[in-house]
Amino acid sequence: MVDPKRVLVVDDSRVARMMIKLYILNTFADWTVFEAQSGEQSIAEIESIRPDVVTMDVNMQGMSGLDAAEQLLQRFPKLCVILITANVQESSRKRAEEIGAHFLQKPVTEAAIKAALEAFLAK
Repeated sequence: MVDPKRVLVVDDSRVARMMIKLYILNTFADWTVFEAQSGEQSIAEIESIRPDVVTMDVNMQGMSGLDAAEQLLQRFPKLCVILITANVQESSRKRAEEIGAHFLQKPVTEAAIKAALEAFLAK
């Protein structure tokens, strides 16, 4: 059995946040899921939330998910950040790899979220 984890779901779409949260809780019912609607909000709240995992949309209003993920990983290098995007350009994948984030392509499915979280757990 996996110890309960804390997850921060960052996406400017309320529907996307709700879907990802639902997928996580369907798989790991004892985990705690927090939400942020922007990269800026995730950075502002990271200290109080102290997540084990962050799922982050890449294309958001304001700060991009890549920029927010980079800042989060600079502060917390052991944090697992999973970038979720429809932007599958090689430059985005490369930057995600360079900053130490994982990459998950949209559309997000329950199976994809489960696989990404299981990869985190296997560390």
